[in-house]
Amino acid sequence: MANERPVYMGPRLKRLRRDLGLTQAHMAADLEISSSYVALLERNQRPLTADMLLRLARTYKMDMTELAGDGGAEFTARLQSVLKDPMFADIDLPPLDATDVATSYPGVTEALLRLYTAYREEQLALADHGVEARAADGAYDADASDPVGDPVAEARRFLAARRNSFPLLDDSAERLAQTFGVQGATGQEGIIGHLKARYNLRVRRLPSDVMMGSMRRLDRHRDELLIDDSLDAASQMFQLALQLSYLELRREIDTVLKEGSFATEAGERLTRKALASYSAAALLMPYSAFARAVEQRRYDVEALARQFGTSFEQTAHRLTTLQKPGQERVPFFFIRIDPAGNVSKRLDGAGFPFARHGGACPLWSVHQAFRTPRQIVTQWLELPDGQRFFSIARTVTAGGGAFGAQRVERAIALGCSAEHAGKLVYTRDQPDAASVAATPIGVTCRLCHRANCAARSAPPIGRQILPDDYVGSSAPFTFADV
Repeated sequence: MANERPVYMGPRLKRLRRDLGLTQAHMAADLEISSSYVALLERNQRPLTADMLLRLARTYKMDMTELAGDGGAEFTARLQSVLKDPMFADIDLPPLDATDVATSYPGVTEALLRLYTAYREEQLALADHGVEARAADGAYDADASDPVGDPVAEARRFLAARRNSFPLLDDSAERLAQTFGVQGATGQEGIIGHLKARYNLRVRRLPSDVMMGSMRRLDRHRDELLIDDSLDAASQMFQLALQLSYLELRREIDTVLKEGSFATEAGERLTRKALASYSAAALLMPYSAFARAVEQRRYDVEALARQFGTSFEQTAHRLTTLQKPGQERVPFFFIRIDPAGNVSKRLDGAGFPFARHGGACPLWSVHQAFRTPRQIVTQWLELPDGQRFFSIARTVTAGGGAFGAQRVERAIALGCSAEHAGKLVYTRDQPDAASVAATPIGVTCRLCHRANCAARSAPPIGRQILPDDYVGSSAPFTFADV
């Protein structure tokens, strides 16, 4: 037709086909065209007409604007984000050049992005192997390092290499969330209604003794989703969203998971579990709405939790994921510990140098949060190299819900670098960051070389311990300057 405007979007069509798990022959059959024509379209040797766009939208149940939108914008944002790495600091890389590459050479751009992600994973793996080697040489306590093939370490490396940000899951979950409300009681009703309408699943809440230790169980035989009725409202909502993620976003989760390389099956399963939880959080706190809300409420975790009907921990966890290229917000790090100091979760999107093994610094307020349950404790932190961070810490409770039910208290800390702290409501009544006295902390005692720390539990690696025949110190260990 004369009014049709041809567009060339071969790389986007190829990516769509690949995301759908289709061959060119399969797509050709679906669209009732030849395989050779699909190949020509993907190589930009034929234009994609309005009629073909409409056929694609109808066949694969997609939004026309999603198909015809600016396909280079996402690649451009991702490439520009990668090029901010200090590794490229000495190279003149104008933003316009990145835009030209991403727009003109999407295949090359995707290859570069894959290489960079693989590089990040290998760097993290090398850091772990370096610690293991020192443990074997006796420089480290071997019990403090992760054994080779540790599934927890594998999952953490996968998340850290991608800064705990997965735009594909964010976008897919946001589209799904738009089909029903997600906030408060109405959101729960929306998910329940969707499970019934699409999967013929009835939601039943049962006592803990009937659930036999499970919070959620999908009974395919009876077409029922069973939920432990002792869970609080936020936890029940999350379990519903988690099951919906496994059912509705399985393909997207598998696509992201294929980007990783796992030495153990357990590591892959833990990562899959983390991605499903990410998708559930993205359903309850859709990226666009949540990103607007965090700025309006100045990252007030409690206020955000009330707005979205989520728990304090779920909300704090979601704040670490707001690094979608082109729509970034304050980058946060997150850690969760128990009263014994064991770290059960850590996520870094703010460049905080977590100890890859063992616990954190005892001077960090996250360890003192147990003294004031449910109260937010703020703290300025300064590392030995002068880096400054701002953190908030608070206890959270898991379990309980009935008399005699086991209850677990943990503390979580959420923080950002000093340059972003002014955007947080928690610094509203504080003076300029540069004039605030910060607590001097270390990454972990084995890697901290502060000489006069009374809280030290172990001497630093590579420093000679001095005798105390004549001089005693308030610090547990005294060591040579060099």
